[in-house]
Amino acid sequence: MSEKATLHILAEFPYSVPTIERGYAGQTLYVNVGERAIQARPVTEEMKLKFTGGRGFDLWLLWHGVKDNTRWNDPENEITISSGPCAGITQYPGSGKSIAATISPLTNVVIDSNVGGHFGPYLKFAGWDAIEVQGKAARDVIVYVDGVAGQVTLYEAPADAPTDTHLLGHWLMDQFAATEEDRQLMSFVTAGSGAEHTLMGCLNFSLYDRKRKALRYKQAGRGGIGTVLRDKKIKALVVHAPPFGGDMNHPADLKRIQAAGADIHQEVREFDPVQNRMRNRGTPYLVKIMDDYDLLPVHNFQFGRHPDTPKIKGEVWEARLTQGLPDGCWYGCTVGCAHAVDGFVVRTGPYQGQTVIVDGPEYETVAGVGSNCGIFDPEAILEINFYCDTYGIDTISFGTAMAFAMECYEAGVLNAERTGGLELRFGNADAALEVLHQMARGEGFGQIFGMGIRRMKQYFIEHFGADPHFVWDIGMEAKGLEYSEYLTKESLAQQGGYGLTNKGPQHDEAWLIFMDMVNNELPTFEDKAEALHYFPMWRTWFGLCGFCKLPWNDVVHPKNKLTPQPQKIMHHVENYRQLFIGVTGREISYDDIITMSERVYNFQRVFNIRLGYGLREHDAIPYRSAGPVTVEEYESRADRYDRQLREWLGLDPETMTIHEKMAAHRRYRMERYEKLIDAVYKRRGWTERGVPTPEKLHELGIDYPDVIAVVQRHL
Repeated sequence: MSEKATLHILAEFPYSVPTIERGYAGQTLYVNVGERAIQARPVTEEMKLKFTGGRGFDLWLLWHGVKDNTRWNDPENEITISSGPCAGITQYPGSGKSIAATISPLTNVVIDSNVGGHFGPYLKFAGWDAIEVQGKAARDVIVYVDGVAGQVTLYEAPADAPTDTHLLGHWLMDQFAATEEDRQLMSFVTAGSGAEHTLMGCLNFSLYDRKRKALRYKQAGRGGIGTVLRDKKIKALVVHAPPFGGDMNHPADLKRIQAAGADIHQEVREFDPVQNRMRNRGTPYLVKIMDDYDLLPVHNFQFGRHPDTPKIKGEVWEARLTQGLPDGCWYGCTVGCAHAVDGFVVRTGPYQGQTVIVDGPEYETVAGVGSNCGIFDPEAILEINFYCDTYGIDTISFGTAMAFAMECYEAGVLNAERTGGLELRFGNADAALEVLHQMARGEGFGQIFGMGIRRMKQYFIEHFGADPHFVWDIGMEAKGLEYSEYLTKESLAQQGGYGLTNKGPQHDEAWLIFMDMVNNELPTFEDKAEALHYFPMWRTWFGLCGFCKLPWNDVVHPKNKLTPQPQKIMHHVENYRQLFIGVTGREISYDDIITMSERVYNFQRVFNIRLGYGLREHDAIPYRSAGPVTVEEYESRADRYDRQLREWLGLDPETMTIHEKMAAHRRYRMERYEKLIDAVYKRRGWTERGVPTPEKLHELGIDYPDVIAVVQRHL
């Protein structure tokens, strides 16, 4: 236990903790760490009606906080965090999510990232529907929201306070939690030394694990939000919630909520053990499934399966994870997939020899830093996972960027001289870890790597003479954000699900691979466009309300297969509709759910356009996500590709060279992607350049003058 420090107060703001009514506290918290200003701002009925909460509130606050030319490291850039009206429900699994947003260092547009843990619900229980943090402090600061005392305090952090999350969390507990009850009612948002020196910093949201009597963390990983936090010299955001019960949201109809909860809890208990075993192994259950269907990223997305995959499949992690069941990141979650490994002894870096808890690993981490980098050693994956978390580095961006760097090394773009002696070959976990440590120190090749794939590509071209076509083809990023971990070559719909996102290629908007590739349920462009309308809007809604998507589609009653639209899992959609009505008292239909999301989704598209991006040219994807870049890739699936030439194009591959065959595939596949863009834009009510029309914005009720002014410039 560390000694309690004397913290210097920079600013104080007393407030009356409001009673939450129907899911809303009715106010948001504004903190400017540079000007040392703290304010309460009202939540209007317009905000609730048009933007709902969560990601919607984040975008609304951010829109009014920044300028057209604001960049990620400008003082006026903000970090906004909101959980939504339904967050904090304890009667339905997966109801503790919140969303963080900012202008991204990687993409230069708005990034939103969903996260579990206790901070979002606790912030609301402390009296705030959202927090927006602006400005830059001269020295490290801590924002402390005390929902028991009714006080927001801005402290100067002592110079000797740790930065890396696993140490900082203990230090913060010692400073602010006087009792065991305080520890249970406290949550932090932190980053780490890696976030200070790279553009792919993540936020760590803490939860106090009552069973372990220890801190654990969930990550808002995508897009460099942790980098923005450390650029603002924010050491931590801390919230202390008052004691709470299952009716803390003061819902309109608690019995309606309880009925929906009883239904899903029974499904989880009955069907999870025979379906995905989320309660036992979490999201790594996906590893074997992806490998079976040639969808697991291997060696920088070149291949979709590997003979060593059994070394990192779900059963391996189930045996390694240490927890009682369920192990959730919010109270009442019977899915309980937030597993961890206790007693892990760190073998490298500054914390060598320490015994720590490693949260996860999630599927995205196993596939990203594991198979995609050719690393099939569970201990190495856990080591990378731990250091990414404590340093504040997104495991998805790290894994995808490392796979890119490794392929560049194998292809001769990089060599030991250019990497400072590191042999970045596929499978070299020690070299990958050394890059990770360099990133935290801001040294060596880690400085170049920490810029992310888009900037690495340009650097390799300018400084190492790399072939621009090659690095742009194999660098798996879009809009500047590294791809999440699914192979999309044979799913045009999923290519659109990555390329046509607002934030960049993240699977939380649309995961259509099985509908499209495996089950062939989307045969036409119009079918794909409809799926790329419905599913991104439906998934957006989770982030407006405070829900996790996993209880929607990872545990499903077998009777769902007999319904007219099994992929939508309408029985669960009805549950969520009932939950929203039960909390807010606002009657909504299925169509209303999609419209609620459309408002926020279109608003975010316009926001990107306002910042200088968000047009058709920014929806381009690297060719590897559509087809084979190298001869080795083609030959690994030669039978499939040759058959496609015959069936799709009427060509005879026997008369063609390998390069002719690859060129024919490229022309056809990229033409299909452009046709998909046309179909999706039409379905979404956008112009051919990808701009929401004034008519669409009027239909959605967000035709505000400043919003219309943005789109008018591009019509």
